[in-house]
Amino acid sequence: MSTHEPAIAIVGPGTVGSAIARRLVAAGFKKVSFGVRSGSKIAEALAELDGKVTASLAPEAAAAADIVFLAVPGGVAVQAAHGLGDLRGKIVVDCNNPLTWSQGPVWAPPPEGSITAALQAALPGARVLKAFNTFGAEFHADPKLGDTVVDVPIAGDDAEAKATLSALIQRAGFHPIDAGPLRNAAALENMAVLWIHLALVGGQGREVAFKLLRRG
Repeated sequence: MSTHEPAIAIVGPGTVGSAIARRLVAAGFKKVSFGVRSGSKIAEALAELDGKVTASLAPEAAAAADIVFLAVPGGVAVQAAHGLGDLRGKIVVDCNNPLTWSQGPVWAPPPEGSITAALQAALPGARVLKAFNTFGAEFHADPKLGDTVVDVPIAGDDAEAKATLSALIQRAGFHPIDAGPLRNAAALENMAVLWIHLALVGGQGREVAFKLLRRG
């Protein structure tokens, strides 16, 4: 990653998007903006972080960004991305999971095999990566548990984009892990299904996350 300070847009200032923004601001990122659906949402988004971020309509925020985090409900991710305008050359971070609920979370991917694959097909020239989808907002806001740092697996086909996102992840206090090509986004979405089951159905609670252990 170059010394250039990346401009970051977070489309979807909900629980996850706000937690990611909070973490990036705490880590010293200076160019963080929320992308919102309507003008009435701008003041609400700014209040989330006491004016430490900017906010604008989503297409404007995305146009000004180098890296676009898409943190919206999984069922509307592709539609939301279509509304952002031309994203060619930009890194698009898919934080979403395609789920339904039947006595617990059920993976419900689109025909392309994952939301990430659907986004890449819908956004020619964009550099789409899967990341930040395998744990809850609590760890997005604070990635440490004692001396342990939460892992952020990244799946995608653009090696340079993955290196750039890995540097951002590390600077923000997380531990990046290269999870392989874009096709592995489906595996990361299933990790999210397991996390949701453990946290919300299995009684583990939300303050849990997966960790890759290494001997030696």
